[in-house]
Amino acid sequence: MTEPVLSLANINKSFFGNQVLSNINLSVSPGEIFCLVGENGSGKSTIIKIVSGVYTPDSGTVTLNGKNYASLDPIESIKQGIQVIYQDFSVFPNLTVAENISLGTQITERKKIFSWKRVCTQAAEALKTIGVEMDLYELVGNLPVAQRQIVAISRAILQKAKLIIMDDPTPALTNKEIERLFEIIRGLSARNIAVIFVSHKLDEVFAICQRIAVIRNGEMVVNESADTFSREKLVYYMTGQEIGSEPFVYQPRAQEPTLEVENLTQPGGFENISFKVFPGEILGITGQLGSGRTELAKALFGIGKTSGTIRVDGQQKRFRSVRDAVACKIGYVPEDRLTEGLLMERTLQDNFSTTTIDKKKSRLGFVLFNAMAEEAKQRITELRINAKSIFVNANTFSGGNQQRIVIGKWLASEPEILILNGPSVGVDVRSKSEIHKILKDLANKGLCIILISDDVGELLSTTNRILVMNSGRLISEVETSKVDAAFLNAKIIEDYKMETAV
Repeated sequence: MTEPVLSLANINKSFFGNQVLSNINLSVSPGEIFCLVGENGSGKSTIIKIVSGVYTPDSGTVTLNGKNYASLDPIESIKQGIQVIYQDFSVFPNLTVAENISLGTQITERKKIFSWKRVCTQAAEALKTIGVEMDLYELVGNLPVAQRQIVAISRAILQKAKLIIMDDPTPALTNKEIERLFEIIRGLSARNIAVIFVSHKLDEVFAICQRIAVIRNGEMVVNESADTFSREKLVYYMTGQEIGSEPFVYQPRAQEPTLEVENLTQPGGFENISFKVFPGEILGITGQLGSGRTELAKALFGIGKTSGTIRVDGQQKRFRSVRDAVACKIGYVPEDRLTEGLLMERTLQDNFSTTTIDKKKSRLGFVLFNAMAEEAKQRITELRINAKSIFVNANTFSGGNQQRIVIGKWLASEPEILILNGPSVGVDVRSKSEIHKILKDLANKGLCIILISDDVGELLSTTNRILVMNSGRLISEVETSKVDAAFLNAKIIEDYKMETAV
């Protein structure tokens, strides 16, 4: 029997008396594609940090290539062939492709004389291993996300990786790029390099993984071959309950649209965009990365110069700034909630009041803190945010709770139109389901919602119409109830191929 590249035996870890991992046991064989899944806060990241030597377990044994460690440091972990590729890939944007790929090897070899020829040779060999060609002299900062990821994988291979851990590697990739990543992972497996794949996207888990382990509340719930799972079974093990996904049913309320867009154009972003959204609708907009969907979302929120016509409640409007959009009762939940959506170092109370602070002042200009507190308490209850106090900082919450805080911030402004860009990115299954329910409830109360996403399952379960974008143009419109995932995926890819061929 082949010796595992990694084994964890009875691993326990706690922080300040809080038990984070309890008796974790797992092993990964050479060439195996192993998936680690669980909700946010389940303990996945702690396991990764123990394997990579960042954390030391309170008890238990880590075994790498047959060698046991009660404690492990990062250098020893790397020497044993463990490589972790985090979401930011840990690449240096000011260095070239060749330099990034060979940097780790140059350090471990302790070469006193720098050889550019050797650096390029090493980088080219690593790229050849995974069947990719790249300009070795290009600065990594100029590369798209998918190519930066390839640089990180090539660097891991050059450092003689035996196990590569990929932590949520696909949120910023197009469907085509995800397929290419999967080809690379299968190639690594064929070369006897093991991969631990960590993801919230269950479709990807089933598409690539051979074995799945589920962590819940710091405990190993199940560890079985991937073909023994159904989607429903996997969700149940992750959450401890059955989570359904009822389709959204639009209930027409008015003959006139809340929002009407005609020939909206932004140079370099999109052109001649026209559509209508009615009260109580959830309109989905999708397309490949670079299709113009995010630029459109921002333009509807007053970011960037546009031409064309925007009407809100039948009145023509011109958005020169975000302030103009907010004045028209438009709210925007951005794609990057950490840098664009939240004040991470401020409390829930402060975050919920950012859109309404002018309304919470006395005649003399003093802030009415009681009004701020009541607002925060109302949003916490309404959105079912797991918070012990309104004075807890936003950066202490899980991704799902943070997303609900951003939504709550805009609900406080009593919007008529709410635009959400990638609302479930980095959010676990339970929180995703809860956010979807919140959006459906809001729509049923008459709110006009635009949901921008590349998650086909999300679009099918939350929208009544879907627009497909490519190369800055609207290509197709479908009624959600009349399509399935296979059709919508094919439509996106078909339109993409059609447009790029023109």
